[in-house]
Amino acid sequence: MNTNNITMMISQNWGGQEMISAGVETKISRLESIVEQIGEAVLSTTETIERLAQRVDALSVQVEAQGKQVQQQGFQIFALCDAVQSLAEAQQDSLQELSQLTQTVDKIVSLLQSSDQ
Repeated sequence: MNTNNITMMISQNWGGQEMISAGVETKISRLESIVEQIGEAVLSTTETIERLAQRVDALSVQVEAQGKQVQQQGFQIFALCDAVQSLAEAQQDSLQELSQLTQTVDKIVSLLQSSDQ
């Protein structure tokens, strides 16, 4: 090989190295861009999930409060039913006493009418 050939090969190799280096840098740059986009997407997703978690927490607090209200209303309904039952029993007792009183008054009226005759 002569010197010109060697010089030409060396210059081609150095030029090739520069081209390879430029291609690698381009690929690295693209990869960095992709990684950056993925990172932004992950951050955005994380923020969205955190907001959703806050909303779920707020909803669970509301559901728990409503559950307590429903339970309290159930107790009130039970107490109201018990009071209505007691009232019905008292009314039944009053009707029996009124019936006995009516019978007694009928007997008195009957005795009074028979003694007048």
